[in-house]
Amino acid sequence: MSRNTKLLNLPNILTLARVAAVPVVLVLMMVESKTTCFWATVVFSLAAITDWLDGYLARKWEVVTVLGKFLDPLADKLIVMVALIMLIPHDRAPAWAVFLILAREIVVTGLRSIASSEGIVIAASPLGKYKTIFQMVAIVGLLLHYRYYWFFGVKLDILYPSFHNVGIFFFYISLILTLWSGGDYLAKFFKVIAK
Repeated sequence: MSRNTKLLNLPNILTLARVAAVPVVLVLMMVESKTTCFWATVVFSLAAITDWLDGYLARKWEVVTVLGKFLDPLADKLIVMVALIMLIPHDRAPAWAVFLILAREIVVTGLRSIASSEGIVIAASPLGKYKTIFQMVAIVGLLLHYRYYWFFGVKLDILYPSFHNVGIFFFYISLILTLWSGGDYLAKFFKVIAK
């Protein structure tokens, strides 16, 4: 198999599609409307699905590439960061909490790069996976934001919860998991470096 064929496999194409989704979510979130928020949610959700799918296919088909290893976490961070940052001006997520989440991602990525350059592999904690799942669910809720009434315009407030409230609930859980997993990674990093 040629090098180009290895690089242009379906998992890598899905990862590149996730990168391409970043400016789409950005542009859609620049306008505050129920319609643009809905479509931003659709694009973000599809990108989140590809996050799982590309890794699954790469392992199943044994087409794990250096490009894929580099792009996959980058694509994840970009789509999450742009969504969180664009939620701030719409008052859907507190800026201080978004700052903590982004700061954790930058610090852990930096430490991971340092460890990698020294030939050290620090095992990822399951907390990181849970953090990502809760972040994705939270962002979907916060992007949707509004109440959606689908029964011929009849307002059924009791049956239809505010997506914002659902999103913010998962957001704070994801914040706790983000800080917890970040602290766990820091502890592992300094334990390994101290040896």
